[in-house]
Amino acid sequence: MKKMMCGAVAWLAMAFGLNAAEMKMAVTTSFHNSGLSEVLLPAIKRDLGLEVHLLIVGTGQALRLGAAGDVDAILVHSRKAEEAFLAEGNGTYRREIMYNDFVFVGPGSDQAGIRGAANAVQALRQIAGVKAPFVSRGDDSGTHKKELSLWLEAGLQADGFDSWYRAVGAGMGTALNTAAAMDAYVMSDRASWLNFGNKRGLELLYAGDPVLFNQYAYIPVNPDKHGHVKHDMAIALEGWLVSDTAKELINGYQINGEGLFVFNAQPR
Repeated sequence: MKKMMCGAVAWLAMAFGLNAAEMKMAVTTSFHNSGLSEVLLPAIKRDLGLEVHLLIVGTGQALRLGAAGDVDAILVHSRKAEEAFLAEGNGTYRREIMYNDFVFVGPGSDQAGIRGAANAVQALRQIAGVKAPFVSRGDDSGTHKKELSLWLEAGLQADGFDSWYRAVGAGMGTALNTAAAMDAYVMSDRASWLNFGNKRGLELLYAGDPVLFNQYAYIPVNPDKHGHVKHDMAIALEGWLVSDTAKELINGYQINGEGLFVFNAQPR
């Protein structure tokens, strides 16, 4: 299959010029912050001869870029928003690639006592109950969407919180840096947390609730809606992302001996 994909991309490069073997993909900041892109992109270029240019944004912005036809594909992690994107005809289909989980990080002193929380929703109730400093991404990302859904499940409205709740309107790295500076709680994807170098007094305090499952999915932009998108290249990239080579690289990517993602792409 790899040889067939390489041949297809090489043919496109010959047919449309030297720069034809390039495409744009919008990806989440959490995916980029994990460091996995630095492993995958060189392997994609080696195997396919395809240069993938990343637009690193939150899931909401990635979906908007796809809807506008500004990228050829997206890799995001908010299933409800992805399904709405497909229902509006902006993408061709959704292909699950890999997963990890969300975790709650906070000061080692853990003034809200979330280490012993019964579940993720209870952890948030405890944080709100003592008005402990909490940093939110506040950027319409997949992580932010998940956080807001958990507050709602807890019976709380984040937009009604006072100064203990700080929305930074930025990516995962900025949110983690802000939490470290403030000695605050924050919800992070596990990969970004493990790859974060400025932990200071922060610790991983709560994880393991099934509701914190974090699936990443790949969606090619619909060429029927945007005829200029490089759909053939998006399909070639999908073929690589679900290949044994990608599986080995994704499952093998570790920081301090801990895996960051689990490959779970299924055959069509």
